Amino acid sequence: MTKINLIGLDADDTLWHNERYYAETQAKFAGLLSHYQPEDWVRKQLLKTETRNIEHFGYGIKAFALSMIETAVELTDGRISGQDIGTLIEMARGMIDAKVELLEHVAETIPKLAASHKLALITKGDLLDQEKKVLRSGLAGYFQNVEIVSQKNSVVYARLLTRLSVLPENFLMVGNSLRSDILPVLELGGKAVYIPHEITWEHETASLPASNTTGYFFLDNFGKLPELIEGLEED
Repeated sequence: MTKINLIGLDADDTLWHNERYYAETQAKFAGLLSHYQPEDWVRKQLLKTETRNIEHFGYGIKAFALSMIETAVELTDGRISGQDIGTLIEMARGMIDAKVELLEHVAETIPKLAASHKLALITKGDLLDQEKKVLRSGLAGYFQNVEIVSQKNSVVYARLLTRLSVLPENFLMVGNSLRSDILPVLELGGKAVYIPHEITWEHETASLPASNTTGYFFLDNFGKLPELIEGLEED
């Protein structure tokens, strides 16, 4: 019998939509700079800048905004206007103020999980932005712990589980990112449920584990999670 003492839940694109706002803003950004460079080229350069800046700015909308501004300055050889920079800032502000829209099945499934298990929200990103989204989601009361971290790797998960007095084999992580939510937890000997989202940031992509990998599970929607957990604990 497998006992799950803690269920970890990713936030962005696992519980609520997030990447769609980045995709929409990237399209606007590429259009804004299209009279300087082709739009596909602009998108590729933005991704390079974002990836390079992770170690400096971390994750989240503010880091994304800085990367847009840096990319705009570089691709225009400094000719980008102050008005256009202001437009980029307004784009970022619009993302921060965007409605928190829960994914399908989340609203009814989270209370079911919370009734039987301890839940921890484990997410990357800007502290202020993520705290606001958690509150605006209407889900805050279901989590025993809310962990907003700068990275999600095996070291971070191990430190978190030690602090919460949970063994890896009794931990189940649920998320849409193979790189951040699935592979590091499997590396520790924990269990991980991969629920892909319709859009995934290229930086978060990775190869799927083999289907028979110990502790690895795939679901096509969040609503199937209680049944999966019940089956694990009955085995």
